[in-house]
Amino acid sequence: MSDQETHLIWVLADDRAGNINQAVGVAEALAQPFKRIDIAYTNLVKLPNFIRRASLIGVDDESRARLVAPWPDLVIAAGRRTAPIARWIKKQSRGHSRICQIMRPDGGENAFDLIAVPAHDRIPVRENIVEIPGAPHRVTETRLLVEADKWRSYFKGLPSPRFAVIIGGSTKKTTFTPAMAEELIARAIDAARSVDGSLLVTTSRRTGQECEELIVSRLADSGVTYHLHDWKSQDENPYFGYLALADVLIVTSDSVSMCCEAAAAPGGVYIYAPDGLANVRHQRLHQNLYEGGYARPLLPDTELVPFKHPSLQPARLVAQRCLELLGAPADQDR
Repeated sequence: MSDQETHLIWVLADDRAGNINQAVGVAEALAQPFKRIDIAYTNLVKLPNFIRRASLIGVDDESRARLVAPWPDLVIAAGRRTAPIARWIKKQSRGHSRICQIMRPDGGENAFDLIAVPAHDRIPVRENIVEIPGAPHRVTETRLLVEADKWRSYFKGLPSPRFAVIIGGSTKKTTFTPAMAEELIARAIDAARSVDGSLLVTTSRRTGQECEELIVSRLADSGVTYHLHDWKSQDENPYFGYLALADVLIVTSDSVSMCCEAAAAPGGVYIYAPDGLANVRHQRLHQNLYEGGYARPLLPDTELVPFKHPSLQPARLVAQRCLELLGAPADQDR
C-alpha cells in the first residue's frame, strides 16, 4: 500500500487499550503517516449515543483542544464512545472527512462511511459495513520477525518445542476458576513433558490471585523448563516474543484480542474454552477461527501438536476498504 497517495489520517485513541490497538492496527496497515489524537472523557460520555449524536459531549477540554482544523481526509476510531466524535469531525469538515468506525457505533450507522465489525457480531449487512474475521490488531508478520530476533537469545535455554500459555481470566460476566486454572496448566505441563519441551506462560490482571498462585505452584513442581511472566512484573513484557517463538500457543477463550493475536502468530493455536468461560458472542468467534483453520479447540482428547495455519490479519481488510473510500468522491449527504 506504500505506493498510494498520502492523506491526512487521524486515529482517535481513547482510554481503552483494546480500542487503541484495533484503530492503530488499521492505520498501520495503510502504510501511511497518521496522527494519533488522544481522547479523554467526562462523566457525560456515559450518555447513550442517540443523545450524544455528532458532538463532543463527554469529551474533556484538553481533548477538545486537539480536535481542530485542518480536518483529516480519514478518521479511524474504535468503540462506542469515539463514534460521536468521529461524526462531529465529519460535520465540521462539511463532509470531507471519511470516517471508519471499528465495532458497533451504537447509533447513527448511516453517518459512517465504513463500519468494520467482526463476523461473530452478526450485524445486518449494509453498504457501509464490512465483516471481518475477528478483531483488528497490530501483530503483523514483520513485527513477529522483529520480535523473534529480539527474544531468541533470551529464550535460547528453553528446549523446543515451546508451548506458550496465554492466560486471561474473569470478565464482567464470566469467571476463570481455580479448577480451570488447574486443568489448563496441567494440560500444558503434560504436553511439554511428553516431548521434552518447555513452557512460556503469561498471566493477566484478570487471572486472579488464587489462580495465579496455583499456576506458579504447579509450574515450580512440574520439573518442566519454563519462563513465567507475571503481569505485575516490572520486567519487559515478552508477550510478542512468546507469539513469535512458540511452536504451540494455548490461549484462554475470554479475550477476543488474545485469540485473534494468537491466530496471527506462526505457532499452532489451541483455544481453551471450558463451559462458563466464554460468552455466546466469543463462542461464535472461536467457531469462525476453527472453520477458517486459524485455531483448534482444546478438548479433553486434543493432542497439542504444532500445525500451520493462515495468519489472521483483519486490519488489512479494513485498510483496503479505507483506501477505496479515499479514492472515491465524498458523499455529502451522510
